[in-house]
Amino acid sequence: MMAGEATSTPTFTCPAGTIVGWRDRDVVRVTGIRYAFAERFQAPSAAPPQEDDLHAATWAPACPQPEYPPLKDLFGTGNGDLLQSEDCLRLSLTIPAEARPTEPLPVMVWFHGGNYEVGAGDTPTLDPAVLVQEQRVVVVSVTYRLGMFGYLGDGAARPANLGLLDQVEALRWVQRNVAAFTGDPNCVTVFGQSAGADAVAHLMISQEAKGLFRRAIIQSAPFGLVHHRAPMVKALMQEALSVDATSSIDDVLAAHARVRQAAEPFGAAGGMPFAPLYGHRPLPSEEQVSEAWSRVAPEIDVLIGTTGREAALPSELPALWAMAFPLVGPLVRDIVIRYVTWKIYTAEARRFARRHRRGGGRVARYVLRWGSRRNPFRSAHAVDLPLLFPREDAWAKAALITGSSWSDVMRDGREVRRVWGQFARAGEFATPRTRILRMRRGPGRTAA
Repeated sequence: MMAGEATSTPTFTCPAGTIVGWRDRDVVRVTGIRYAFAERFQAPSAAPPQEDDLHAATWAPACPQPEYPPLKDLFGTGNGDLLQSEDCLRLSLTIPAEARPTEPLPVMVWFHGGNYEVGAGDTPTLDPAVLVQEQRVVVVSVTYRLGMFGYLGDGAARPANLGLLDQVEALRWVQRNVAAFTGDPNCVTVFGQSAGADAVAHLMISQEAKGLFRRAIIQSAPFGLVHHRAPMVKALMQEALSVDATSSIDDVLAAHARVRQAAEPFGAAGGMPFAPLYGHRPLPSEEQVSEAWSRVAPEIDVLIGTTGREAALPSELPALWAMAFPLVGPLVRDIVIRYVTWKIYTAEARRFARRHRRGGGRVARYVLRWGSRRNPFRSAHAVDLPLLFPREDAWAKAALITGSSWSDVMRDGREVRRVWGQFARAGEFATPRTRILRMRRGPGRTAA
């Protein structure tokens, strides 16, 4: 239940304990709640109930990660002033300030992207306040282990898929506790972008996540990079095993850099060396994956899509050398962008949607095209993020939105947020009212 409204101190009593949040203009924040514990390179375990009142007013720390300076230029503030800590299995809730327990709201659980290497749930550029205000939803932002800490293991010398298991524990926490925060545990949508979208798709076929959500939004998942990874992982483990539970964080991050170098000979797949591995808890074998997605199709509504030019980001494009040619360069660059976008993102998203539909599920596919014609990153990978999570001070200097005014971001993003919100609320595939979003709905069972 929610109390303390007269004193502007929102307090919630739930199975996790008594938790004190804070007001932030038109939303209530409950930040940095521990959902699980984990020793390094070990599976997580659920956090026990808090005995004393928990004052949840600190942003969740990011998992330790390498620095990647181009991210700040492209995405503005990056992780901002977030601390980094291995004690990062935390989540934060953003709730409409006027929400009441008598009116349970849809719950949207966000898994951030970042190639399974960088990012955090409470990154300023992923602030869900506007989405929460406009769509009257509860958003849960999850921080989980990344890179060497969470997504490199062969299942023998070191457990695989630890970051995915973290995400399962976060969803279990949501099911146990979200009702106390005005959320409806029977109306949970998981959504994510890039690596976060890939994680969402794999949570769909995790037996341990069964029944923990009913809808999924899959934004720009790099499905073209996730197949036949076992030989690469075996090779990368030679570098990974140079550190253990006693190594310093700096030593682990140094090994991370060596793993990245060792992945380069593996072609496109080497561009995402940290990712879920099939055949290890909580995932089926690679031979069973397609059947597993078909089997769960009737249980989970899906909204899946891509941006129009995913590979327009430098990190997505393997042939930037083409730009060096003053005449042929732009044409070659555009051809490469289209090919890489199709190969890694679009073709696999279409295949995923067709399989889900054939399996008896409800699915809609979208393509998002947005940005100034003067911006080389228009419609690029991650361009959906400022539209979904518009926080002006975080995005103002981001190269990703150069050439567009903040009023453009707010106006066009409002339509994207409406489509996402209506899907989370009732499984409805809202008809877009703007030219930036194209959606194709598929036949299937009627929305519940």
